[in-house]
Amino acid sequence: MKAIICTKYGSPDVLQLKDVEKPTPSNNEVLIKIVATTVHIGDTKIRSFKPGMGFMLDLIVKPIMRIMIGFRGPRKKILGMELSGEIEAVGKDVKLFKVGEQIFASTEMRFGSYAEYICLPEDGVLALKPNNISHDEAAPISNGGLTALLLLRKANIQKAQKILIVGASGSVGTFSVQLAKHFGAEVTGICSTVNLDMVKSLGADKVVDYTQEDFSQPPETYDVVFDAVGKVSPSRAKKALKKTGVYLNVLTSSNGLKLKSKDLLFLKELVEAGKLKSVIDRRYPLEQMVEAHRYVDKGHKKGNVVITVADKN
Repeated sequence: MKAIICTKYGSPDVLQLKDVEKPTPSNNEVLIKIVATTVHIGDTKIRSFKPGMGFMLDLIVKPIMRIMIGFRGPRKKILGMELSGEIEAVGKDVKLFKVGEQIFASTEMRFGSYAEYICLPEDGVLALKPNNISHDEAAPISNGGLTALLLLRKANIQKAQKILIVGASGSVGTFSVQLAKHFGAEVTGICSTVNLDMVKSLGADKVVDYTQEDFSQPPETYDVVFDAVGKVSPSRAKKALKKTGVYLNVLTSSNGLKLKSKDLLFLKELVEAGKLKSVIDRRYPLEQMVEAHRYVDKGHKKGNVVITVADKN
């Protein structure tokens, strides 16, 4: 099978398209033919070995990353953390899924979705794909959507509370706007001029253009301030927070989050009810993974960048 291999840390050029052995499912695994995966900021941080959490935090985090992920390059050479596809084979003990079923899944720190096939345990973070969207639209939900959901739950969002979402036009940001509205919050989204209409179309009650206004000096304060891109200093973001408010940062607050298939099923129900959708900025074929990483590295993507692995949408 074809896969994108990352043997060392560095620029997007370290990614190489290779022929590798197709995996065989063990007794409790399913073999998935991947139709779509994504490139998100987490992927680029791993590839480049740049946590991007600030100078002091990076000094602490980098040694931990080397132990967890690999010293000179990723220990698991095939990156990628979210996917949508079709089950092609199942191990003899698998009971939850059948051959031919359409699924979407998060691989978490197993990585491996930058390939034509992957094996995942049936009790992993996977579920039947929503029946009203394509594989391209389903793939981003399985990690970006889950991250947004779990972080908002961590803040214990309540009806009528006010939330400020910084980076509302990114992957986690676009999902967070929709989910916060679903939970009954009043949502203010921070983004650039070109993305104002898109963020408002997702349900934001107010949108603020960060190129024109300083969101850290708002006329009002918020119950929750969520930095969905991790680019703003906590001290600046917290200026918009009520004294009893909750501050979330997608990079630091996600530590310890446990992705679960039941949460994926919750998102599936929202999608099928027309209450949640993926925003797709660009699509690239697997062969253009380097170009996709270059684009995401620029830091201006709107929603999600999808990699089409197989023509089966």
